[in-house]
Amino acid sequence: MAITKQKKTEIIDKLKDAASSESAVFVSFRGVPVSDTVSMRSKLRENGVSYFVAKKTLIKKAFAEAGIDGEVPVLDGEVAVAYSTDATAPAREVFDFHKKLGDKLRIVGGVFENKFQSRSEMEVIAQIPSLHVLRGM
Repeated sequence: MAITKQKKTEIIDKLKDAASSESAVFVSFRGVPVSDTVSMRSKLRENGVSYFVAKKTLIKKAFAEAGIDGEVPVLDGEVAVAYSTDATAPAREVFDFHKKLGDKLRIVGGVFENKFQSRSEMEVIAQIPSLHVLRGM
């Protein structure tokens, strides 16, 4: 089903909010069961992370319009964007679900400090503990 021009504009506006957040993670989710997707979305919401599925062309357009530096990582398959005002939360939370679900759900890149990051760079960011845990250390 085709998306109307008005709907595309709404999606791009929402993706621009993601691009202006502290960090965003591009997530490939091919083959993830619905029950796992629902539990992941609720867990992300609890931790202040928004999760939005959109067409890759709209994602690329919105992030380009937002003025993000660097080259857009390769976005294969179905792609979603997880974003938050916490700099490490999106990558950390998605990476935790990647450990549970394997290659069905994986980080394919992201945006950190207003620059596009590769998959490996985002996985390094995902392994940084939360600010609360760091203060406890």
